[in-house]
Amino acid sequence: MRLLRSTDLALRILMRLTVVDDTSPTTRQVAGDMDVPYTHAAKVVAELQHMGLVDARRGRGGGLALTGKGRTASVGGVVRAFEGEGDVVDCEGTGQGATACPLSAGCRLRGALRRAQEAFYAALDPVTVQDIVVEPTGPLLLTIGRASVQP
Repeated sequence: MRLLRSTDLALRILMRLTVVDDTSPTTRQVAGDMDVPYTHAAKVVAELQHMGLVDARRGRGGGLALTGKGRTASVGGVVRAFEGEGDVVDCEGTGQGATACPLSAGCRLRGALRRAQEAFYAALDPVTVQDIVVEPTGPLLLTIGRASVQP
């Protein structure tokens, strides 16, 4: 299973904010640090804020901060929220230019893939954002974006 870019970015933003030192990075700084377009980062931050995982303050002294809920959020829950509840494959042919699968009436593949998808989420459910930033990840996250600043 391959995650959407927005899901990957959401997890990386949460991880980065978990280990933030005494600063509150802006969305623009996070986008630069993660080497993604600002507009993409802004959409992801808005969704994380809507979920109650990130606090975003505008203006002087503003920036992004992880909420208590964000620190203890289940990685599986975040992935589900960003990926959606859809099937791994499009058997109904709802995508652009797609047609319905002629095997859909008697195929067992869809069910097997659904079980695999649920097992994937179940493996991530007990893992929190805080869990994934322990050594060596946490200290490494603090160096992101600083390489270009150092002499």
